[in-house]
Amino acid sequence: MTDRLIRALPFSEFASRIPQLNEILIECVAGGASVSFMHPLSVSKATQFWQNVALSVGNNERTVLIAEDENQQIVGTVQLITDQPENQPHRADVSKMLVHPRARRRGIAQKLMRQLEATASQAGKTVLVLDTATGSDAEMLYQSLGWVRSGSIPDYALMPDGALCSTTFYFKHLKLV
Repeated sequence: MTDRLIRALPFSEFASRIPQLNEILIECVAGGASVSFMHPLSVSKATQFWQNVALSVGNNERTVLIAEDENQQIVGTVQLITDQPENQPHRADVSKMLVHPRARRRGIAQKLMRQLEATASQAGKTVLVLDTATGSDAEMLYQSLGWVRSGSIPDYALMPDGALCSTTFYFKHLKLV
């Protein structure tokens, strides 16, 4: 996979790409990813989620990055939420890092995160924040990319199977481009 296949998903394309985004989200939840949904995740619930995300993209409140394979199929996605309170114009949240199970271990998540950081910097954001399930593979990814662990909260959320899990928070300071 080359870097040219990582790009922002424009609002104008969103509706036609929701089925692919649904597949990734549903597969990740079925595989145990703690990304705010319980298993089984219905297509209608996933569609509603992505429609709300599309509205946020259309309102310039967030950027959705996608990774596409050689057939222009979405194999990964991550969101940069730039709509923050007025006393935090320099900050953005990172949300829903998802890579389809069939496309994992190819560096897609790293490429998505690097592009997300570049996008944030270009938007004037200097502090990024995210959270992830404690002990997840995602923790190793974020640490390898220089994210700083700020702490964990026990029993913060439920895993897709209903088990309680701790959540770890990370931040990263960026330089403006």
